[in-house]
Amino acid sequence: MKRIIAVANQKGGVGKTTTTVNLAACLAQAGKRVLVADMDPQGNTTSGFGVDKHNVAHTSYSLLLGQAYLEQVAVEVGIEGLQLLPANIDLQGAEIELIGQPGFEYLFKNILSHAKYLYDYILIDCPPSLNLLTINALCAADSILVPIQCEYYALEGLSQLMHTIELVQRKLNPHLAIEGVVFTMYDARTNLSNQVVEEVRQHLSAYTYDSIIPRNVRLSEAPSHGLPITLYAPSSKGAESYINLAKEVMKKEGIGRV
Repeated sequence: MKRIIAVANQKGGVGKTTTTVNLAACLAQAGKRVLVADMDPQGNTTSGFGVDKHNVAHTSYSLLLGQAYLEQVAVEVGIEGLQLLPANIDLQGAEIELIGQPGFEYLFKNILSHAKYLYDYILIDCPPSLNLLTINALCAADSILVPIQCEYYALEGLSQLMHTIELVQRKLNPHLAIEGVVFTMYDARTNLSNQVVEEVRQHLSAYTYDSIIPRNVRLSEAPSHGLPITLYAPSSKGAESYINLAKEVMKKEGIGRV
């Protein structure tokens, strides 16, 4: 089943980009054809794959503004079966330029509709806010994968995100579903991490993944080397966790609705 998955959370610093990069790499290494779309002007996903975001011919910005085709924008990242739509700070200007365009919410959906059948998975890394870029991603997606940091304020952010998903379903994309909730930056030594996992699972048990991403030094180091964790430190706990998450994503047959 081909899927477009938006990796999103309105709260920043929750491991959204780390999850996008490493989940995509694990899916590709499992033999899947994967496209990653960097829709965050910070371009951290682009850097995380070792691509120089300041020195690319075309970006997601070019794509959204009709200045290039997807085939011209997609770049190889050194992992068989995986391609990237890079982004940089130019993408910030797309928000202003899209305002007033008829049907701007569905611009990315229309672009990806032509490419969806070329890939098994398309992962979209969204900005940490509900802006026009995030709305475009959620309108294009079949489902949303939500990384949640195991800390107190995560619970407050989760309720806001669920409200956002409901709004998008009602107004823009009635088919948007919850792909799953993944816990990140888990520290087994703290009561707080365990409390967050327990409370979220109480409310969203049908959507939470069994795989939990731990706080891991190697995971923190990998982006500075421009490598996913399975290439930087394949025997680390972080690599093991993302491999398990990819297996869960591939096995998931039914995806839930808010």
